[in-house]
Amino acid sequence: MKKKDFPIFQNNKDLVYLDSAATSQKPQVVLDAMMDYYKNYNANVRRGLYPIAEKATAKVEEARDKVSEFINAEDPSEIIFVRNATEAINIVVESYTYPSIKEGEEIATTIMEHHSNFVPWQQLAIKKFLKFGYLDFDHNGNLFFVDELIKKAKSLAITHVSNVLGTINPIKEIIRNARKINKDIVILVDGAQSVPHMKVDVQDLDCDFFVFSGHKMMASTGIGVLYGKKKLLSRMEPFLYGGQMIQEVAIDRSTFADIPYRFEAGTLDIAGIISLGVAVDYLEKLGMEAIRNHEKKLTRYCLDQMEKIEGITLYGPKNAEEKGGIIAFNIERIHPHDIAQVLGDRNICIRAGHHCAMPLHTRLGVSATCRVSFGIYNETEDVDILVKGIQKVKKIFKA
Repeated sequence: MKKKDFPIFQNNKDLVYLDSAATSQKPQVVLDAMMDYYKNYNANVRRGLYPIAEKATAKVEEARDKVSEFINAEDPSEIIFVRNATEAINIVVESYTYPSIKEGEEIATTIMEHHSNFVPWQQLAIKKFLKFGYLDFDHNGNLFFVDELIKKAKSLAITHVSNVLGTINPIKEIIRNARKINKDIVILVDGAQSVPHMKVDVQDLDCDFFVFSGHKMMASTGIGVLYGKKKLLSRMEPFLYGGQMIQEVAIDRSTFADIPYRFEAGTLDIAGIISLGVAVDYLEKLGMEAIRNHEKKLTRYCLDQMEKIEGITLYGPKNAEEKGGIIAFNIERIHPHDIAQVLGDRNICIRAGHHCAMPLHTRLGVSATCRVSFGIYNETEDVDILVKGIQKVKKIFKA
């Protein structure tokens, strides 16, 4: 779709990159924006009264506005800049849920979560003696909605798109049904695998919190976003203390800045925030509907080709309409790491392992899978090279 925009493919002519669920490649415009900051107006934000500091501050707030519009937040103050989706989830756990929940109460997640949206809640349950429940999925990778669990839960943490199965969970419907059963439930959505690939509207979804990472959506590593409804963020105490999030400090007390700044302690990843704003511009120029359609085409084509491979097991929905550009698979009698190693030796980049989703793999009855995941720079020829590579693997291992 846009391979020419990404320098890595010009510098690695035979690279077949099929690991965008782990991290995306970066377009030249994003790299240029980061270098422009470091070369021409490198200064800290919200502190200096000199021109380059004022420009850096303006660029950060401009990026906040862009992100707010991109996911249709009600107000830019609902956008908190963090290191990644993992940190965003931990902020919600520690600053919102931990102070308000009581021993014996229940929290819920799903068995298909990335560890980042499973372990923090699991550990909270252990520390505060909570009941910890989860939603399961069927043989097609679709979640079961359990009324009884939702009715009792104080919170629900759920992924928008599974980073293994590729399942696109019907978040709007799930949230609507959950609120009918339990009007007080607080819902956090992990959007790390959805925001880069499809249109997201947090007001339409009506989620309370929504998190995602910049490095999966063409921006640099080290920057992410926590969206929260203003009424909830305003009630939360800071998770980290220090510079920039302070309003006033005395010997015996401190008061903290308003949102979003009270959650942005210390020096921010300024270049990362700028890169995120430019990445949003880049994605919007392509059009989220066009991106989604391109990845559906690739997913459909890849599923069709893979189903022809003898001995292959595919996990998750088989309908490209129901899944993101993620395909997990195994091949009979060959370990996933061996598949990935042989493909990697041919410059075909896929992921093998548990993909930070061990409970999901336990549920599937396997220790690891191979995973192919698409970005906007992939084409059907990448799939053809992958399939030929898999056939080579089968030949080497006589499978």
